[in-house]
Amino acid sequence: MTISITAKDQDTFSVTVTGSSTTTHTVTISDQIHSKLTGGKISKETLLEKSFEFLLQREPNTSILSQFRIEVISQYFPDYANQASTWK
Repeated sequence: MTISITAKDQDTFSVTVTGSSTTTHTVTISDQIHSKLTGGKISKETLLEKSFEFLLQREPNTSILSQFRIEVISQYFPDYANQASTWK
C-alpha cells in the first residue's frame, strides 16, 4: 500500500491510497484537533499518514470513508486518540 498526501488548504488534505484498488479520501484536520491529538509534535501530514496506516491495519482502503474529519476515526476505533498521542 502506498499513501500519498496533498494539501488542499491549511486544514484539508487529499489522501490517495494505492493498493489492489486505488481510493482517494478528503480529510479535514483543524489546528485544535491536531494539537489535541499530537501536542503539535508532528505535522498534519505525518498525523494523516500514520492515521491511514492505523486504519489500513484494521480495514481495507475501500472501507475508509471518502470524506471525513480526522476526529471521526475515534468513533469507529476508540483506541485511536491514545495511539495518535504516541506518534513521533
